[in-house]
Amino acid sequence: MKSAASILQAVARITGPVLILLGIILWTGRGYQLLPLHIGLGVVLVLTLWIQAVLAARSGVNRGFVAFAILWGAFMPVFGMAQANILAGPYHWVVRVLHLAVGIVAMGMIDGLGKQVQQGAAPGGAERVTA
Repeated sequence: MKSAASILQAVARITGPVLILLGIILWTGRGYQLLPLHIGLGVVLVLTLWIQAVLAARSGVNRGFVAFAILWGAFMPVFGMAQANILAGPYHWVVRVLHLAVGIVAMGMIDGLGKQVQQGAAPGGAERVTA
């Protein structure tokens, strides 16, 4: 499981910056043809978060953190696809910044869950019991 967690972290560390770069290109009004790539990589990031959460749950990571990660992953595509219609007009930049923050939080969760999986024990020093 530790190597799988490391691979998922690597996926997030590659797709995350690419998503940010694509987002900046889209934000500037250029490269609209790259939107499907941005959406596809966003789906990859969500799936990476969910798989990392499942690995973390199996490793005994805090259930609250795992549940939050799964819910965050469900929220991401809903917000991402709806963002064009939220606060349209001069304040739409706020929604774009929130969209960026949602992705950055997901990248942090993938990394944090992965680190806890690699430690092999639940946070807080609690030991896992395996049968």
